[in-house]
Amino acid sequence: MVQSPKVTVATEYGNAASFWVEYPNGLVDVSRTTHLPKGELAGGDVAQDQDVPIPPLLKDVQLDIPVDGDRVVRLAKKQSAIVIIDMQNFFLHPDLRDHPSGLACVIPLMNVVPALRSVGVKILWVNWGLTDHELTTIPPSLVRGFMKGGRGGFGAELAGGFGRLLMRGEFNSDLYGPLQSLYEEGRMEGTDVWIHKNRLLMSGIWGGQSALDLYLQEHGITTLFFAGVNADQCVLGTLVDAYYRGYDCITVEDCIATTSPTGGLENVLYNAGRSYGFVTSSERIIEAAS
Repeated sequence: MVQSPKVTVATEYGNAASFWVEYPNGLVDVSRTTHLPKGELAGGDVAQDQDVPIPPLLKDVQLDIPVDGDRVVRLAKKQSAIVIIDMQNFFLHPDLRDHPSGLACVIPLMNVVPALRSVGVKILWVNWGLTDHELTTIPPSLVRGFMKGGRGGFGAELAGGFGRLLMRGEFNSDLYGPLQSLYEEGRMEGTDVWIHKNRLLMSGIWGGQSALDLYLQEHGITTLFFAGVNADQCVLGTLVDAYYRGYDCITVEDCIATTSPTGGLENVLYNAGRSYGFVTSSERIIEAAS
């Protein structure tokens, strides 16, 4: 990734209620905790002197995450969540498809989820899970895209005991392998939430009343980590829509994958770091949370 130059003076972006502050040492504070000395912004951005002191990390409520580009993102723990998209049997189970790069995301997720839980970051599993009523409202482009040669598709019975394709409560709609148990553990602890994509589109947050967006607003969450499959389809759709809605977006590079040809994943990571927000890794998150 091409590295952007650091700011030469402390710079505040946004407005009085929602703002970031970036410092010349590479710290980008997205916690919305401390304005620059000049005070709250009416809009736009403002730059201050080099001498503006960097506020100390409030370890009880904040976390500093190293990201690509020689930056560190400071976030508010309770206002943060990881959005894990479509890590389901239908997309990952070897009996249903060949997705080695998707399977390679399982261990990093198994490691990073407990680390994030330990510091109070919410774990959101965002998945396909259709109802019979929703089958009657799916757009034709999606219907066609999930069929093969005009056969099968949403709600069709899969062989091998996997149940109806991407229907709520079916085995193919469960999380893959140990991830299902990981979710159940978090559900019991109150740290993990299962959110159905209820707009029948690639994005988990598109629309005026999506379950994901409502949850985020109700819980005051402003910063999102992104993980899951496929990187250039449902993950990207959700990431871009979150960016458009003003959420802080951090993509976890070793926790996203795609079945697309070479270039698909690279394009997502390039734009995730250059345009939509930041890119980090599970190892950097775990080290920061320890």
